[in-house]
Amino acid sequence: MAQLSDRLQRLAPSATLAMSQKSSEMKAQGIDVINMSVGEPDFNTPDHIKQAAKLAIDENYSKYSPVPGYPDLRQAIARKLERENHLHYQPSEILVSNGAKQSVCNTVMALVNPGDEVIIPTPYWVSYPQMVLLAGGKPVFVEAGFHQNFKMTPAQLEAAITPKTRLLILCSPSNPTGSVYNKEELQGLANVVLAHDDLFVLADEIYEHINYVGRHESIAQFPGMKERAIIVNGVSKAYAMTGWRIGYIAAPEWIVKGCNKLQGQYTSGPCSVSQKAAEYAYTASQQCVEDMRQAFERRRDLIVKLAKEIPGLEVNVPEGAFYLFPKCSSFYGKTAPDGSVINNSTDLALYLLEQGHVATVGGDAFGDPDCFRMSYATSDENIVEAMRRIKDALAVLQ
Repeated sequence: MAQLSDRLQRLAPSATLAMSQKSSEMKAQGIDVINMSVGEPDFNTPDHIKQAAKLAIDENYSKYSPVPGYPDLRQAIARKLERENHLHYQPSEILVSNGAKQSVCNTVMALVNPGDEVIIPTPYWVSYPQMVLLAGGKPVFVEAGFHQNFKMTPAQLEAAITPKTRLLILCSPSNPTGSVYNKEELQGLANVVLAHDDLFVLADEIYEHINYVGRHESIAQFPGMKERAIIVNGVSKAYAMTGWRIGYIAAPEWIVKGCNKLQGQYTSGPCSVSQKAAEYAYTASQQCVEDMRQAFERRRDLIVKLAKEIPGLEVNVPEGAFYLFPKCSSFYGKTAPDGSVINNSTDLALYLLEQGHVATVGGDAFGDPDCFRMSYATSDENIVEAMRRIKDALAVLQ
């Protein structure tokens, strides 16, 4: 009997995309669903960036680009890293890809051999363990739950390391929790990493600019860590450019060369027009980034206030990104009006979609069964109405 390859059998579908698909199907049936399942800014790409893309079309940027990205874009990224992060990278240490998602996958595929262990703090972004499985590696989960503000400690990291450990994946600001590691916390983790030869850190910093606690801190800043860190970033979140598909890594040149070799065989260089738009995003005024950050901070304050008013939810205050990840386990074992029982966070998310018409994602998908994720990258009006619906739906559980 014909069947798919073993590597595909190992993978699970994306839960976030599945919930978004289900909410879209309900909307198509005329149901008024508020979608809080997808991590995507609701803002349009700023006009000056769109103008740069139109100019690139007129100037015939319509040919294949170099596999690692245009030199001008890699230079602009290097200047950004210098200006904003005080990190010194050459363009040869930067590789541009089709979104930060490909950047993460490139890195995992370039560094992880079958049987290698990759440490992933939980809660995690849904695709990290799947990418490790695709590479034949073994995800090693470290539980960093609600009561430690979803942040792994140096002692937890040390305890998880074995002779097979190759990589640590760290996301700050975090998807799905919004937690942000401060400088002292990152220094503690860096000290552990540096004590182990051949251990690398994939630092997913895609939410860098959606930060409510001051300057972003990168684990690459500490002595010895630039040789051990692979920074992943891109334009999707900060510039509302999710569909343009531009991400990058900044890493030791030997890793960049490996990822370049890989990318050259299965996608080649990213979209030429998108690269010119991204170049302008990095080199023009950054006021649009701050304007959107302020809007997200206002929405963060609003959703936290409303969520804290819902009996049974435990809420922390996210310091970055645009997600709330409240603890909802007090509702497990309760019965819905139709007689169905809420056994876990996936059940709860389905109940909120079907009864409250709000799309969220159960925490099971992120490795934390006690919580669920809501994206507040939507209007203030949608947030108010969604939280009203959630409050009403939860109130009738018995």
